[in-house]
Amino acid sequence: MTAYTPSETSRRSGFSIDTLRYYERIGLLSEVDRTPGGQRVFTDDDLGWLGMLRCLRDTGMPINQMCRFAELSRSGDQTIADRVELLRAHAEAVEEQMALLEKQYGHLRDKIRYYERELSGQR
Repeated sequence: MTAYTPSETSRRSGFSIDTLRYYERIGLLSEVDRTPGGQRVFTDDDLGWLGMLRCLRDTGMPINQMCRFAELSRSGDQTIADRVELLRAHAEAVEEQMALLEKQYGHLRDKIRYYERELSGQR
Protein backbone atom coordinates (compact mmCIF):
# COMPACT_ATOMS: atom_id res chain seq x y z
CA MET A 1 0.00 0.00 0.00
CA THR A 2 1.28 3.47 -0.87
CA ALA A 3 2.23 5.82 1.96
CA TYR A 4 1.79 9.58 1.72
CA THR A 5 3.36 12.36 3.72
CA PRO A 6 1.08 14.95 5.29
CA SER A 7 1.98 17.47 2.57
CA GLU A 8 1.23 14.95 -0.20
CA THR A 9 -2.03 14.00 1.53
CA SER A 10 -2.92 17.67 1.81
CA ARG A 11 -2.25 18.19 -1.89
CA ARG A 12 -4.20 15.10 -2.95
CA SER A 13 -7.17 15.65 -0.61
CA GLY A 14 -7.44 19.41 -0.84
CA PHE A 15 -7.44 19.70 2.95
CA SER A 16 -4.79 21.80 4.65
CA ILE A 17 -2.33 20.12 6.97
CA ASP A 18 -3.98 21.99 9.85
CA THR A 19 -7.37 20.55 8.84
CA LEU A 20 -5.89 17.05 8.69
CA ARG A 21 -4.55 17.50 12.22
CA TYR A 22 -7.89 18.89 13.39
CA TYR A 23 -9.81 16.02 11.81
CA GLU A 24 -7.53 13.56 13.55
CA ARG A 25 -7.92 15.36 16.89
CA ILE A 26 -11.75 15.33 16.75
CA GLY A 27 -11.94 11.73 15.55
CA LEU A 28 -12.82 12.16 11.88
CA LEU A 29 -9.52 10.49 11.06
CA SER A 30 -8.56 7.59 13.25
CA GLU A 31 -5.47 5.52 13.66
CA VAL A 32 -3.26 7.50 11.29
CA ASP A 33 0.03 5.63 11.09
CA ARG A 34 3.24 7.35 12.10
CA THR A 35 6.87 6.94 11.19
CA PRO A 36 9.34 6.01 13.96
CA GLY A 37 10.05 9.77 14.10
CA GLY A 38 6.38 10.52 14.78
CA GLN A 39 5.41 11.97 11.38
CA ARG A 40 1.95 11.06 10.15
CA VAL A 41 1.80 8.66 7.22
CA PHE A 42 -1.41 8.39 5.23
CA THR A 43 -2.58 5.52 3.03
CA ASP A 44 -4.82 5.11 0.00
CA ASP A 45 -7.59 4.12 2.43
CA ASP A 46 -7.07 7.40 4.30
CA LEU A 47 -7.30 9.31 1.02
CA GLY A 48 -10.54 7.49 0.17
CA TRP A 49 -11.98 8.39 3.57
CA LEU A 50 -10.84 11.99 3.13
CA GLY A 51 -12.70 12.01 -0.18
CA MET A 52 -15.87 11.07 1.68
CA LEU A 53 -15.23 13.75 4.28
CA ARG A 54 -14.68 16.26 1.47
CA CYS A 55 -18.07 15.34 -0.01
CA LEU A 56 -19.81 15.70 3.34
CA ARG A 57 -18.11 19.00 4.14
CA ASP A 58 -18.63 20.48 0.69
CA THR A 59 -22.32 19.63 0.86
CA GLY A 60 -22.67 21.38 4.20
CA MET A 61 -22.84 18.53 6.69
CA PRO A 62 -22.14 19.90 10.17
CA ILE A 63 -19.00 18.63 11.91
CA ASN A 64 -21.01 16.90 14.64
CA GLN A 65 -22.86 14.85 12.02
CA MET A 66 -19.60 14.10 10.23
CA CYS A 67 -18.21 12.84 13.55
CA ARG A 68 -21.33 10.71 14.06
CA PHE A 69 -20.90 9.25 10.57
CA ALA A 70 -17.22 8.48 11.32
CA GLU A 71 -18.17 6.85 14.61
CA LEU A 72 -20.80 4.71 12.92
CA SER A 73 -18.39 3.74 10.14
CA ARG A 74 -15.82 2.54 12.67
CA SER A 75 -18.47 0.53 14.53
CA GLY A 76 -18.92 -2.09 11.83
CA ASP A 77 -21.59 -3.41 9.52
CA GLN A 78 -24.28 -3.44 12.21
CA THR A 79 -24.42 0.39 11.80
CA ILE A 80 -25.02 0.43 8.05
CA ALA A 81 -28.73 1.20 8.45
CA ASP A 82 -27.89 4.13 10.73
CA ARG A 83 -25.33 5.41 8.22
CA VAL A 84 -27.86 5.17 5.40
CA GLU A 85 -30.41 7.08 7.50
CA LEU A 86 -27.87 9.80 8.30
CA LEU A 87 -26.81 10.12 4.65
CA ARG A 88 -30.43 10.15 3.42
CA ALA A 89 -31.30 12.96 5.81
CA HIS A 90 -28.25 14.88 4.65
CA ALA A 91 -29.10 14.26 0.98
CA GLU A 92 -32.59 15.67 1.59
CA ALA A 93 -31.09 18.78 3.19
CA VAL A 94 -28.74 19.14 0.19
CA GLU A 95 -31.69 18.84 -2.22
CA GLU A 96 -33.57 21.54 -0.32
CA GLN A 97 -30.51 23.81 -0.40
CA MET A 98 -30.05 23.19 -4.12
CA ALA A 99 -33.69 24.13 -4.78
CA LEU A 100 -33.29 27.31 -2.76
CA LEU A 101 -30.06 28.19 -4.55
CA GLU A 102 -31.69 27.58 -7.94
CA LYS A 103 -34.56 29.90 -7.01
CA GLN A 104 -32.23 32.59 -5.69
CA TYR A 105 -29.96 32.23 -8.72
CA GLY A 106 -32.97 32.99 -10.93
CA HIS A 107 -33.66 36.06 -8.84
CA LEU A 108 -30.06 37.24 -9.29
CA ARG A 109 -30.18 36.67 -13.04
CA ASP A 110 -33.43 38.68 -13.25
CA LYS A 111 -31.85 41.56 -11.32
CA ILE A 112 -28.76 41.50 -13.56
CA ARG A 113 -30.96 41.66 -16.66
CA TYR A 114 -32.92 44.56 -15.13
CA TYR A 115 -29.73 46.53 -14.45
CA GLU A 116 -28.29 45.72 -17.86
CA ARG A 117 -31.45 47.16 -19.46
CA GLU A 118 -31.11 50.25 -17.27
CA LEU A 119 -27.49 50.66 -18.38
CA SER A 120 -28.42 50.41 -22.04
CA GLY A 121 -31.28 52.87 -21.70
CA GLN A 122 -34.03 50.28 -22.24
CA ARG A 123 -36.77 50.38 -19.68
